[in-house]
Amino acid sequence: MTGKNARQNAFLRLVSGKESETRSVRQRYSLIPTSEAVIGRDPHCQVVLDALKYRMVSRRHAIVRPLSLSPDGEISWILCDLDSANGTYLNGKRLQECQQVFPGDRITLGYDGPQLVFGSEVVEQRTTISANTPVVGTTSSQNYSKPDSVSFTQLFPIISTGKDLTSKAYLIPGILTVIFVVLMFATVGKTEANQVIVAVYIAFAAYYFIYQLCGKHKPWWVLFSMGLSTTLILVSPILDLFLFIFRELLPGRLPLGEESITFTELLVRMFFGAGLMEELLKILPVIAIYFIGLKLSSPWKERVGVWEPLDGILLGAASAVGFTLLETLGQYVPEATQNAAMQAGAETGQLVGLQLLIPRILGSVAGHMAYSGYLGYFIGLAVLKPKLGGQILLVGYLSASALHALWNTTGANNALLLVIVGVLSYAFLMAAILKARALSVKKILTPAFLETSKSIIIYQLVF
Repeated sequence: MTGKNARQNAFLRLVSGKESETRSVRQRYSLIPTSEAVIGRDPHCQVVLDALKYRMVSRRHAIVRPLSLSPDGEISWILCDLDSANGTYLNGKRLQECQQVFPGDRITLGYDGPQLVFGSEVVEQRTTISANTPVVGTTSSQNYSKPDSVSFTQLFPIISTGKDLTSKAYLIPGILTVIFVVLMFATVGKTEANQVIVAVYIAFAAYYFIYQLCGKHKPWWVLFSMGLSTTLILVSPILDLFLFIFRELLPGRLPLGEESITFTELLVRMFFGAGLMEELLKILPVIAIYFIGLKLSSPWKERVGVWEPLDGILLGAASAVGFTLLETLGQYVPEATQNAAMQAGAETGQLVGLQLLIPRILGSVAGHMAYSGYLGYFIGLAVLKPKLGGQILLVGYLSASALHALWNTTGANNALLLVIVGVLSYAFLMAAILKARALSVKKILTPAFLETSKSIIIYQLVF
């Protein structure tokens, strides 16, 4: 219990990382109740980490902020990520919005970065706490192993890792990799089945890369439904309707094999027949799930629907995965395999099919996933800014279609131009992800936080 001559001190203690390993007492940073503390590599931060040792830490990575003063005088603190490149983790879970921190909570900067423990203690007002004074009232900082002893968990680390295996060691991707490898061995000699397995695994890896960059959780079944919905559209009469509109009514009919055509005319036809048509087709499931989300109640509406640009990017890219898989496995690979087999034999045809499959699926990060993810960004942005929604959607739709058309056009003319357009498309998607993370809705004052603290929330303590 805090007396009149005592106060509550909060601090951060570095418990993992190269700095903490070289000190007999773990590095500790006191928190001032009248100001916020920025954590990062920038020398102007309140908690400065070595720039050479911790490259995964951003210059301004995270912030610990005093937000409330309860009736009994105790201060509450919250942790916020400052749009860091590698994210901030609280107790092993990536921080999506500002959260209150409690004594014993672990803050990790980056996936495998340094860890700091948030703590507090009651001290007399005249007591001076030095930077390296051991933590009062806790045993964790004094629980050091003897130099010549080896614990049971050190000999068998898998016993003590627990949830860290799934949250920090990419266990799920590892499990899926093992499963796909076993399936590939089991389907040796079965060309079509083996191609499907290879294509699905590469598509999963490419999408997982985008998913990690976005840094936002979306249920796997929602993402899977996006890809599945797009494949169903492609095998439905809806595709015939799209072909009629964009390639018969509009100037999107692609030229025949021997038909002479200029670069500009080919670009126009690709814009209508590939860009506008395919981007609208791929984004239909995203639009549908947006309206479905409006009908749901919390928390399902936030998990399923489109409420910000990050949602649109994740759903748009997932839809593109379904499109790429069906287009590649259902059209391009069979055609290439059959043509090569007729000229040089079945084995050569299988090899040519595999050689085409890998770059088409892997390249979707700079192809279909880039266009649809980029368009998805604008859908989420239109949700945030509904008054300008029509203009925002038009800009996104036209720009994504233009990138798509430019890729298709350059692919038939010049390999160097194709590389340039591919890098440009990838850069557009990455820029959208970075901007979406900056725009990501962070509900600082959540109902759960208010119920827990039961205090007057303010942005600066006033004495």
